[in-house]
Amino acid sequence: MSDSSIKFRFEVTVLPVSDVDRAKTFYESLGWRLDADFPINDNLRIVQFTPPGSPASIQFGVGLTAAAPGSSQDLMLIVSDIEAAREELLGRGVKVGELWHGLRGLDTSGRQLGAEPERQSYGSYASFTDPDGNGWLLQEVTVRLPGR
Repeated sequence: MSDSSIKFRFEVTVLPVSDVDRAKTFYESLGWRLDADFPINDNLRIVQFTPPGSPASIQFGVGLTAAAPGSSQDLMLIVSDIEAAREELLGRGVKVGELWHGLRGLDTSGRQLGAEPERQSYGSYASFTDPDGNGWLLQEVTVRLPGR
């Protein structure tokens, strides 16, 4: 049974990192908003960043996750202009891969270099990693699917 009055909103994902200060410097360099840096005690520190325009945030720190540093992959960043987003990140010193289109996932054989030729939403990608190897995907969305 579903209660339509219940709303869920994705708020935060936790990233596993090996060096909190190095990760903090990296995400600051992206131009993301630093929301919190709470050193609770020697066993708990919470750092939170929010990408510009995003309702969701990331957290990392000490004592937040047992996951291996760098094990978060395919974290999606939706952008309205993938070429401009890639250029901005490159300008901030981030090593961003080339644009590509085609199916995403583990089978990369269908990928083709360059943005999706028609620039259709959900079709163009680029990727980068943070210093620990947590993987981010830029995805271009210019028109949202109904209900999104």
